[in-house]
Amino acid sequence: MSRIKAAVCGTGTIGAGIATLLAGNGVETIVVGHSESGIQRCRKTVAQNLAELEQASKLTAKQREKTLSLLTVTQDYNHISGSSFVFEAVAEDIAVKRSVYQKVEAVCSEETILASTTSALPPNILCQGMHHPSRMLVAHPFQPAHLLPLFELVGSPKTDAASFASMKTFLETVLNRQVVCLNREIEGFIVNRIAQAMFRECLYLLENGVATAAELDKAIHYAVGMRYASIGLLEYFDDVGFPLERDIAKTIYPTLCNETDIQKIVLEGIERGRTGIKAGKGLYSWTEDNIREFNARKKAPYLNTFNWNVPTE
Repeated sequence: MSRIKAAVCGTGTIGAGIATLLAGNGVETIVVGHSESGIQRCRKTVAQNLAELEQASKLTAKQREKTLSLLTVTQDYNHISGSSFVFEAVAEDIAVKRSVYQKVEAVCSEETILASTTSALPPNILCQGMHHPSRMLVAHPFQPAHLLPLFELVGSPKTDAASFASMKTFLETVLNRQVVCLNREIEGFIVNRIAQAMFRECLYLLENGVATAAELDKAIHYAVGMRYASIGLLEYFDDVGFPLERDIAKTIYPTLCNETDIQKIVLEGIERGRTGIKAGKGLYSWTEDNIREFNARKKAPYLNTFNWNVPTE
């Protein structure tokens, strides 16, 4: 059986994560970047991802070396010729993405399936100007992309059923991922729409002095997070029952945040340089020690459910 070849366009965090996932499941993987610094950063990130998995006893040294041998990182788009699947993981800029699609279509077969990893942009907008829009869709991963097991799969009205089915099968059987299929495209898809609703409400509660960031996160961690780790949100709705949920909603719906502009706490944070972990301050203060501890907590659930078709030969 011939080895599957796939490509990733983009050397950032998502691109490196997808590359780790592909090669880690025995797929010949080509990553295309636009700068030498990006290429070096990608190689370093993939190596670090694999080293962490080896340290966690999820890979052997031999498997790590074999995975790295399946990876090529280059600036030359000609290397992706012959790829069955191409993942675009560049900036959330329509013009930048479309320029990548032009380069992909120039060197790849019309049978190649092209998937954007965009977090919010509908595929019907992205595929405009493509020669073969029927082969284009969105396969949206979540960080860390090499560990978190979910992809959202979204086609446009132009995406053919065979391409959609092929990508779904590839994600499920070759990469061992869970796949959520949308019936139609919508901005932000499913997970990010739900996340933005939660972010907006939590920022509203912060701005109005209802609770601190730490107390809000405690509420999420020990109620929302634990509850929905084992059951579905809508399963829980059915469990509570429509009459009680109706009565609760009557009280809460009128008081929920319905802001449609970016909230003041975010704009002021950007203005003051308090933009999150990379800046050392955001809603929390960040040091090297608590960043390290946070990253360990972030990855722990996914390490517990690690499930790759790890190459051994």
